Amino acid sequence: MLIGISRCQWLLHLLMVCGWHEVFSLLGEGRNIWQQPKPGSITKDQQFLHDTFPPGFLWGSGTSAFQTEGAWDKNGKGASIWDHFTHNSFTGNMTGDTADVASDSYNHWKEDIEALHHLNVGFYSFSLSWPRLFPNGSGQPNAVAVKHYTNLLKKLQEKKIKPVVTLHHWDLPQVLQEQYGGWKNSTLLGLFEEYAAFCFHTFGRDVRYWITMHNPYLMAVQGYETGVHAPGEMGGTAVSLIVAHNLIRAHAKAWHIYNTNFRPTQGGKVSIVLGSHWVEPQRGQPTPAKVDLCQESIEAVLGWFASPIFGDGDYPASLKSKHGSLLPMFTPEEKIWVQKTADFFALSFGPNNLRLGRDLIHYGQTVTPDLRRLLSWIRLEYGDLKVLIAEGGWFSESSVGREDTIAIYLMKSFINQVLQAIRFDGVQVFGYTAWSLVDGYEWNYGYTVRRGLFYVDFSQPNRTRNPKTSAQYYRLIITKNGFPQDESADVAKGHFPCTFHWGIADSTLEVRYFPFSPQFTDPYLYTWNLTGDGSLHPVPGVELSTRQTQCTDYLAINGHLRLLSSIGVSHYRFALNWSLILPQGDHSVVNTEALRYYRCVLKELSRLNVEPVVIIYYPKHQALNMGLPVQLYQSGGWLNESTVEAFQQYAELCYQELGTWVQYWITINEPNRLADIYTKGKHQASHNLLMAHAKAWRLYERKFYSQQRAKVSLALHADWAIPANFFLESHTTAAERFLLFELGRFLDPLIGPEYVNKPVNEARVMDLPESSPLSFTPAERKELKGALDFIALNHFTTRLVSPHPSTKQKTPPDPDYEVLSDPTWPSSRLGQAVVPWGFRRMLSWVTMRYGGTLPIIVTGSGVDDQAPAEDVLRQYYLRSYLKEALKAIHLDGVNLQGFYMWKLQDRHNPQFGLFSSIHHQSKAKASVAVYREFITNRGFSNNDTVQPCRLSAVQELCSVCSWMFRHKAVLVFGGCLLLTLFMMAALIIFVIITKKNGMRGRERRKSRRNRRRRKEGPIVCLCPSVDL
Repeated sequence: MLIGISRCQWLLHLLMVCGWHEVFSLLGEGRNIWQQPKPGSITKDQQFLHDTFPPGFLWGSGTSAFQTEGAWDKNGKGASIWDHFTHNSFTGNMTGDTADVASDSYNHWKEDIEALHHLNVGFYSFSLSWPRLFPNGSGQPNAVAVKHYTNLLKKLQEKKIKPVVTLHHWDLPQVLQEQYGGWKNSTLLGLFEEYAAFCFHTFGRDVRYWITMHNPYLMAVQGYETGVHAPGEMGGTAVSLIVAHNLIRAHAKAWHIYNTNFRPTQGGKVSIVLGSHWVEPQRGQPTPAKVDLCQESIEAVLGWFASPIFGDGDYPASLKSKHGSLLPMFTPEEKIWVQKTADFFALSFGPNNLRLGRDLIHYGQTVTPDLRRLLSWIRLEYGDLKVLIAEGGWFSESSVGREDTIAIYLMKSFINQVLQAIRFDGVQVFGYTAWSLVDGYEWNYGYTVRRGLFYVDFSQPNRTRNPKTSAQYYRLIITKNGFPQDESADVAKGHFPCTFHWGIADSTLEVRYFPFSPQFTDPYLYTWNLTGDGSLHPVPGVELSTRQTQCTDYLAINGHLRLLSSIGVSHYRFALNWSLILPQGDHSVVNTEALRYYRCVLKELSRLNVEPVVIIYYPKHQALNMGLPVQLYQSGGWLNESTVEAFQQYAELCYQELGTWVQYWITINEPNRLADIYTKGKHQASHNLLMAHAKAWRLYERKFYSQQRAKVSLALHADWAIPANFFLESHTTAAERFLLFELGRFLDPLIGPEYVNKPVNEARVMDLPESSPLSFTPAERKELKGALDFIALNHFTTRLVSPHPSTKQKTPPDPDYEVLSDPTWPSSRLGQAVVPWGFRRMLSWVTMRYGGTLPIIVTGSGVDDQAPAEDVLRQYYLRSYLKEALKAIHLDGVNLQGFYMWKLQDRHNPQFGLFSSIHHQSKAKASVAVYREFITNRGFSNNDTVQPCRLSAVQELCSVCSWMFRHKAVLVFGGCLLLTLFMMAALIIFVIITKKNGMRGRERRKSRRNRRRRKEGPIVCLCPSVDL
């Protein structure tokens, strides 16, 4: 590991980059900073700020005398309390180290100035050694020491480096400790005043910035209460309160003596360095009680000294309440005398105070390295003061040497937080001190940790100063005066292509066999409520005819896929379940019901006009059998070549049964991550996975392509990688190794240069020589070559990559790298860094390496967001990553043809889903509207008119067919209605015609009878007459 366990915990806190929205308040209202919700890291004023510091901003570095000077008893120097502390085992010196020589800056001060000149800093903060100047604590000064510091100041002046001089950085003359009891005795106030007056008089013409003492809190608590620091006394709280009281008054005396006697002629400024931690309340709403606890925590450290000096001249009320009569009191005159005895606020923010902060937290509070929030608190609590960061930085393990990568990112984080405080919060920070210039003695940690920008080998007598990579980075920041805008500021213009895939990606689709309605599948007839209890009872002896379950019976399918249509996506990626379809791993048992279910899903997608992208095998990394049928897993899984043949048979079944509805197949999802699970055979697994894909691809090409015309690929996990330390060639090589191992390991055999003919340096980078298990026979290489129709990539984040330390060197063929994360990157609750520009770089790298012939489809991309509805982080992710995708297309010439958002719906707690699932009810999150807007506009909405996409003849036909399919019920009803109307009309016409024909027939018959009568003449009666 890079660092020890306990320090790792602290670095985890350091990865939390915090910020604060603009605040404006009155003096003494620091607690207001906790009363508003802390915004996330993706709002404009919380992200890493690409900007420069104000003109004239001061950049510097610093050291302290005891830590670096050495020469502890040379040239008349007297012993300090730290000399005594480190030379005596009974004092609790944990490491047994001493600072007798340390960095030997007393003899190598010129090299220190050269180091400063190399950094191009504007000032150097260093401390004078009180026991070197006054071996007896007072009286006659040491002329040799006076000359030494005079020469140092003159040389700094020659190099145009301003000095910031500290009078007292913890190394009290031992004689004063023995004679008076050190800072417990108020006699030291007068002695310190005399010492300060001498320094002002002797060196003041060359010094504009004076510091009376450095971090008095640590002197009082560590030195006199716990005994961890010199003089090693464990007097408890009562003693530390007295010591602190004396230190505050001693500082005030020094300020007044300068203000009265030296400011008129020298024009300098005087302050005191105060250190602090930062604390956030426990999760949840910042209730007044939680805010009070946070305020008390800061007041117990920073406010203890800052309130008398920068506030009202007295201690905070919380300290008075806590300590009662133990706390010394300022007289009314002293309050006025102590108040405002600093010309600027000098702040120390480093590991010493943050470590102590852990003892001051209560009820779930968290100590965080949030320098920006602390600066805002100072402004709110004490007014609009000018602030100097008098100590900023962290530590590295002594074993790190010159390659202090973590220190670079912590420096980056701290300095950018200062820039944010200036630009967004209005804090008047005028300088930053990177601590420290050179490696030195780190107090009770001895030489086990390093804080220098320049490496010192303490085993060598010459103590050569060699710049660490953090020195190079600090020099770069100084040269640029901050963090100018980078390439991510490029404007994204234009729109995505008309054929662009707007997709949703899911994992294995859950098969739910049971239909939602038994209306046509239950053979029984029931009676209801015969017994009065409302129950159903089957009628004995009656059995109805049934039919097979149909697609419309599956409510789960419709309920799941209707969410897709609400987004407006064009494609849906999901996976089949190998172990469900073929439980035995072969065709001896085929689950036809599962295949029926998948066909129903595909038909429903077709009805919704959504194109399916089907994954044949989706490894379940956390599942017992990794998604394989049990028999295959038990026989060795992907280490056994029989799995390759079994996969080919399984793929053939999928092509045969489902291929009619599928135009995009993915054989295996993320085989590069799956292979790494086989720690003792990852390259054999990689070999077999590649061959399984190739055989499945060749099978489709040979037997199914002529009829189905689908495209087949495999999907690779494709995070981007950059060197963690871009000053080191070894880190560049490690990043190349990462990319080649992640992507080249699988893409090169398929679409890259001949695998066995790799350049020698690339084979070295990948640790894959010709004898590697990932070698192929000529026949296998032929089968692999070109077995890819498109490049499918799953991209989520960017990694910082560094080589393993020499103590943990990996042996080939394992990749020799480890991954880190930049604490200035926005990140999710699960720790996924959101790095949009890394997405674009990854796409460009793939295009440059493999050409732009094959289309690239990002088949999975997303971020976890714990918000149940307003998923702000995911909205930012969508906008920023699609912005970079658009740049990749229009600026870099990347043949990107699709983007699939992972994933459709959460199962339980909010994570990656675009929809939440609460009590089995789906609810769209805010990111759904964002994604839908992108799809509608084919990119960003702007003033440009979005040209409509012209449909091809096939698309038009498919659109008509799709419309007809969606409205088939209406069409059937309409057809029946038209047919009925037609038949009714025909019947009416028939009746009318028949009736007319009948009338004409009757008229003709009547006419014929009349004609016969006319021809026969009148009727003659032949009957005889009858007489009456």
